[in-house]
Amino acid sequence: MLENIKSPADLKKLSVEELPALCEEIRRKLILTVSENGGHLASNLGVVELTVAMHYVFDCPEDSFVWDVGHQCYTHKMLTGRYDRIGTIRKTGGLSGFPRRYESPCDAFGAGHSSTSISAALGIAKAKQLRGDQSHTLAIIGDGSFTGGLAFEGMNNAGRFKGNFMVVLNDNKMSISKNVGAFSKYLNNMRISPWYANAKSGLERFLTKVPVVGYPIVKLLTRFKNRIRQNVYKNNLFADFGFLYYGPVDGHDIEDIINVFRIAKKVDKPVLIHAVTLKGKGYQFAEDDPKSFHGIGKFDIDTGEPLSHSDSYSDCFGETMIDLAKKHENLCAITAAMTVGTGLSEFANQYKDRFFDVGIAEEHAVTFGSGLASQGIIPVFAVYSSFLQRAYDQLIHDAAVQNLHLVLGVDRAGVVGEDGETHQGLFDVSILNSIPGTTIYSPCYFEELKASLVKAVEEDKGLTAVRYPRGGEPYRPLDFEESDINYNIYGNRNASRLIVTYGRLFAEACKAKEMLQKVGIEVCILKLNRIKPIDNEAVKFAANFRKIQFFEEGMRSGGVAEIFESELMKQKFVGTYRITAIEDMFIPHSKDTVALHALHLDAEGMYGIMKK
Repeated sequence: MLENIKSPADLKKLSVEELPALCEEIRRKLILTVSENGGHLASNLGVVELTVAMHYVFDCPEDSFVWDVGHQCYTHKMLTGRYDRIGTIRKTGGLSGFPRRYESPCDAFGAGHSSTSISAALGIAKAKQLRGDQSHTLAIIGDGSFTGGLAFEGMNNAGRFKGNFMVVLNDNKMSISKNVGAFSKYLNNMRISPWYANAKSGLERFLTKVPVVGYPIVKLLTRFKNRIRQNVYKNNLFADFGFLYYGPVDGHDIEDIINVFRIAKKVDKPVLIHAVTLKGKGYQFAEDDPKSFHGIGKFDIDTGEPLSHSDSYSDCFGETMIDLAKKHENLCAITAAMTVGTGLSEFANQYKDRFFDVGIAEEHAVTFGSGLASQGIIPVFAVYSSFLQRAYDQLIHDAAVQNLHLVLGVDRAGVVGEDGETHQGLFDVSILNSIPGTTIYSPCYFEELKASLVKAVEEDKGLTAVRYPRGGEPYRPLDFEESDINYNIYGNRNASRLIVTYGRLFAEACKAKEMLQKVGIEVCILKLNRIKPIDNEAVKFAANFRKIQFFEEGMRSGGVAEIFESELMKQKFVGTYRITAIEDMFIPHSKDTVALHALHLDAEGMYGIMKK
């Protein structure tokens, strides 16, 4: 059936009785595709019935679907004319793993980070209302994303809206890791026993089939039920926000969900549908371990085992944190729902009292950490580079202005790859460079990461960041040795040409140096490890060269290369200075090796530039 669905209109040609078989076909395709391409599996498996039901009842793109984060939109893409390209997802030039407005009019709003859907959907709904458009707008958000403050800001304003607006709460008790906090407990209390849910849905299914009077009776019973619920549960959060609440409903009962959507569609006010789902539904390995199958690389379908694994920077960070915790009883670790991804799982097991998962709330994490620091605790906040962007104000206002010692472990720094524009770690350097008093390290190798983190915790003051890329350790020349925590010099110091770089690009520069030697060109490499403040001795050393080329895996604007150039001018530098960095653009999804090559930031690109 799936290959014959070229648009949501084709889906509506199927009977409700055929939809469960379609859902199973979709699941098989999801498992096969992600096993070959990598991607988000458990989250997509959990929303198959929910997605099919939405497209069965509503008319996309006239009705707008706004996905929160968007990592669960693979089924949506299959049903909206992209099934024939689903095998290209996350590949260079292929479909994005997230909603992208340039891909399809059915992708109403782009996403990649959490908690944005309600605010964006409300804006879309209001814009429709202003132009007299009576179509529906749906925000599909997970219970994990609801822990982000922006979701509540959206709810606060949406409750006043008069029109066709709906929030679909996909409640699977998970974000990436298991959900935490008061909101998670609140939803636990709202979930009702299966026998009641089945009896209610059975009655509603029966009544909706009764001609003429069926729907009015269901609406009357719904009002009666909600009145009783409001009297019994006086703290119904969603009702207090101004939403008509339906649920909880079994998110895998396709007929039940369709009926709920049909009923809710007739309501001319904000509606919240609370659907309870199972993350990883239909693939036992993902059901048993939804954390590992949230975002996963290629894997063996029969065993569920990843096809490749090696030690990563995240692992190194986590191990170093445990070593530091043994020495410093006042050291704490903070994560924003990324325990596994940031390498802190073992830390969480060994130091439960000193580990804080605050949910998907990066702003809160920084301010919470600043509060800890004000009382003599040493907080280390492990966060992906692209998610740190969300806490820019807190970094300035709550940490840096007060000169509080907050340490950031900035994971996934630089080009990340297949997740695309919203997940590239290209802005943290420019952001942190702009904050006075901040110290930033960008090591290349595991030993440097350990040394930088130890120094950040034990010696540095104020806001301090240690940034490192995704994946494993890169190429390392046999004759390279770290001599200084701030910078290193590698190669022929008498050469006329100098490469300046930092982070993992040093490995690419070393390979380029070897390629250049083969054609008779000698270069020296200045490897910066502490990129803010830049060591003045490193600048003095660079000023002696005639040609300097800076390679930077980050935005040129506000980056290290521009600052280094300014410092060179203070040294009366008279040679030529060139910068290869990421200009005024976003980097689309592809393998990181492909992206670095296109940006001339790999060994071949460096070789070509330095050879001129």
